[in-house]
Amino acid sequence: MTKKTIRHGQHDDTPGFAELFTPKLFTVLREGYGLRHLRTDALAGLTVAIVALPLSMAIAIASGASPAQGLYTAIVGGFLVSLLGGSRFQIGGPAGAFIVLVAGTVALHGMEGLILATFLSGLMLAAVGFLRLGTFIKFIPFPVTVGFTAGIAVIIFASQIRELFGLSLPHEPGELLEKIPALWAARESVTPATLALSLATIALILWLRRWRPHWPGMLIAVVAASMSAALLALPVETIGSKFGGIPSSLPAPRLPDLSMAKVIAVLPAALSFTLLGAIESLLSAVVADGMTGRRHRSNCELVAQGVANCGSALVGGFCVTGTIARTATNVRAGAHGPIAGMLHALFLLVFILAAAPLAAFIPLAALAGVLAIVAWNMIEKQAIAVLLRSGWGEATVLGTTFFLTIFRDLTEAIIVGFALGSVLFIHRMSRITEVATQTAFVSRDEADAARPRETYDRHQASDPEAVIFRINGALFFGATASIGSVLDRIQDSHKVLIVDFSAVPFLDSTGANMIEGLAYKAGKRGVTLWLTGARRDIRRALLTHGLRRPRVHYAANVEDALARSRGAAPGARKAARKAEPLPVS
Repeated sequence: MTKKTIRHGQHDDTPGFAELFTPKLFTVLREGYGLRHLRTDALAGLTVAIVALPLSMAIAIASGASPAQGLYTAIVGGFLVSLLGGSRFQIGGPAGAFIVLVAGTVALHGMEGLILATFLSGLMLAAVGFLRLGTFIKFIPFPVTVGFTAGIAVIIFASQIRELFGLSLPHEPGELLEKIPALWAARESVTPATLALSLATIALILWLRRWRPHWPGMLIAVVAASMSAALLALPVETIGSKFGGIPSSLPAPRLPDLSMAKVIAVLPAALSFTLLGAIESLLSAVVADGMTGRRHRSNCELVAQGVANCGSALVGGFCVTGTIARTATNVRAGAHGPIAGMLHALFLLVFILAAAPLAAFIPLAALAGVLAIVAWNMIEKQAIAVLLRSGWGEATVLGTTFFLTIFRDLTEAIIVGFALGSVLFIHRMSRITEVATQTAFVSRDEADAARPRETYDRHQASDPEAVIFRINGALFFGATASIGSVLDRIQDSHKVLIVDFSAVPFLDSTGANMIEGLAYKAGKRGVTLWLTGARRDIRRALLTHGLRRPRVHYAANVEDALARSRGAAPGARKAARKAEPLPVS
């Protein structure tokens, strides 16, 4: 329930505890849940489980853990994320983004240290959620997330070169600058059978993606590679030869060693897990929101992620987070709610109970091929191209985050990238100080009291066909969370959405990306989006992000947009044409 108190004559609509932390599962059940919904959720859960099965084992092996630990993480962590989470469609489990951190933790502290760091990270994530700090996680600038994701992808691919080529390497260095010379020195130990099998796995996945996109390409490729290796007796390393297979049951829960010395030793790793886990989980939830038009509860989601990490650690698993690819698969498979994610975990459990011996035949080269595809997909090529065209500021933040991720440390990369983004924002704000001193970044009642409101147009406000939003202030990464939550409330009854930029002095890439997401959702609902009053530099930034016809229309002001959307007279249309997009120089 929303708390409504009165402060200085104003109503405070602060959400109450129940509204913030009620899992989406209970919301879905209250809406009414029948056999039809269960069938769609079961089909979606099975589809996601088919995708998650090879990925969970591959990510675990690349992280320095066993394939069984990857499955434990997906089963226990995935079930708890869906049971308690604040997103209808989030799928939790091991994620490629954690490979670098997990492998480094295992190298420094061993497996027991990894499990303890995962447990502590779970407690921290739950605390962050209960303290309602989830909103601040969204302030990470867009170039930072693109940069560290691309950096992680490069490291993941480099970590799989040994398995892809079947190299004989007694000790593989962890640092990229040391790893590359070591791999090159071992180039004469390439195993032809391993290389052929990994290339065939990659080729089959790509072929199926192109010609049979709805088929589970990764699972089919892994099964085909396993059968080929067994029938042809290929001299390749398998899960059975390296790990002895996987157990056919879940281990009994056990608390990790919580001695003070151990806790202090793994605390930096736990903090890194917490930071990345919060970013990845909320980013995945936002992706699901964009695909479905729903809105997740960020703090509730963080609490669920915390519980899931603790649960995963109790059974010997490692870091759990929201996984973007599996969450998107869940949405595309027609999931109705969180029960699909819970069933995905149960289907994986059935695999362990009934078919665990078959996993021993899976070649490591096939799983390396799967991870090579995952690494390529993690690199947001289009977003990188857009950011490089957006100007020196975004390119600097992107490049710095990318190279620090590769050559230094992920946590350091995020902190430095965020700091650079903040400095870039301050620099740009300093160029419009006169405007900034008179206009709040996000318009509030207190700010409006010091300056008269604009003239209220009763006819525009009561138009049943159109809804008009006016953004008052800079649309940058710190404001997109609150402004986006308002703009997302597009009613299906409206046919026209007008966003007025006449009072926006500055727009950064994160704000433009938010408007791009708004355009996608508007188009999906059949709503025509108009952007009015945008300055020349702001319009150029919007065009750079692909916001062109027919996705969006531009007009000089709200009146022009309303006239043109209603099919105004030729004279009015001619006057409004002056507001069409300028070419990007």
